[in-house]
Amino acid sequence: MTAIRQHEALAQAYDGITTVVSGLDDADLQRPTRCRGWLVADLLFHVLCDAQRALVALASPVDGPADVDDVSYWRAFSPGADGGARHAWWARRSAAAFDRPSGVVRIWSDTAPAAARAAAAADPDGFVTTQGHVLRVPDLLATLTTEAVIHYLDLVVELPDAPPPAALPTRVAVATMDGLLSDDAVRPAGWDDREYLLKAAGRVPLTDRDRLELGETAGWFPLIG
Repeated sequence: MTAIRQHEALAQAYDGITTVVSGLDDADLQRPTRCRGWLVADLLFHVLCDAQRALVALASPVDGPADVDDVSYWRAFSPGADGGARHAWWARRSAAAFDRPSGVVRIWSDTAPAAARAAAAADPDGFVTTQGHVLRVPDLLATLTTEAVIHYLDLVVELPDAPPPAALPTRVAVATMDGLLSDDAVRPAGWDDREYLLKAAGRVPLTDRDRLELGETAGWFPLIG
């Protein structure tokens, strides 16, 4: 995946979220998601924070070298890590501060395209810092894309008419999960990309058949929280 494709993947991931939430009324924005305790508007606020973080990082280049890449970055965010519940509560209260849930959509609709434009303009050979780490620009974009794809799947759990995430950002997210697996691990042949991502992210539990096919690799799941 080249640097140019990485910024295209992020733009497509964010565009997919925008397309879905722009068509929702306030009632739909209060539907549940796969993220415990979060409504659609709450989860959108969380992803909005990612887009804002992207703008800050891309406007603040630093010297290398990188200390993590697009895969090892995720190992600092192990499932069940401390702080997750506190952040979930903060995001929900922050989203609830808007007069209407659609207020989150308006800010997202301004911020997400700006983040995508900043990603397209960034030096693909440069380095940025975010969340205490230094990453190459393309690796930062890949982490943002992976998170956006996973949260898109979280977002649409009760929106059956929503299309699947676009193919390019999905490939980025799948490549991230592949990188987090052991080198000799092979995902079950019956899993499509959506099932793989949901199970790798702990959104859907492994079945007994999954555990049989994965063998010792089942102990790696979920790969991210």
